[in-house]
Amino acid sequence: MKSEWLLPAGLIGLSFFPVLAGTFRLFQLGGGSGITTENARFFATPLPIVLHLISVTIYCVLGAFQFAPGLRRRKPEWHRMAGRVVVPCGLVAALTGLWMAQYYPRPLFDGTLLYTIRLGVGAAMVLFISIGIAAIGRQDITAHRPWMMRGYALGLGAGTQVLTHLPWFLFPSIRGEQTRAVLMGAGWAINLAWVEWILLRERSQDLQRTRTTATQTTTSQTGGTPCPVKT
Repeated sequence: MKSEWLLPAGLIGLSFFPVLAGTFRLFQLGGGSGITTENARFFATPLPIVLHLISVTIYCVLGAFQFAPGLRRRKPEWHRMAGRVVVPCGLVAALTGLWMAQYYPRPLFDGTLLYTIRLGVGAAMVLFISIGIAAIGRQDITAHRPWMMRGYALGLGAGTQVLTHLPWFLFPSIRGEQTRAVLMGAGWAINLAWVEWILLRERSQDLQRTRTTATQTTTSQTGGTPCPVKT
């Protein structure tokens, strides 16, 4: 029972520092903090960053509970109601991220490569969530879950980027546009790779269970003599 909460707790923990940074940014914008070169773009057009920070916080924190299988089984209505909040927040987070990448002035070390990656990630997140919505609309839960997991993985990229940026802070000499793009891209790539590994493992386990069931069925039908089963 307790083990089923390890994954949601880990996901919330991974999002802790981005959520904390986002809360601080909102405090700056709402509290009349001094305008600097680093934050001037947010004060000039605050609505996109405010929507982004609020939506991505809800998406990452509330979305983490969607990965508790026991909760989905015991309270399916809660899962559906939470999904109606999580999904719009994910789309708003992705779309505002695309807007900011396109229209906000680029900060230091954010070059063309990172700009291109941001556009690709934002577009992919919108696509993944949209495919997931379409799947659940036709009651295809099997297809819904993997696409929502992929979208969530991209939304949680900022959490993993805290870890991938450790070399950036430890070794200032490596700082540059290319390094920044690689470290940012690594955060999204690691999350997606983790999800694909989980899905691959689940497919392998399902195939093994299918083979075992087929073998047991064949054995019972032949009076206890196993027969080879073609797969």
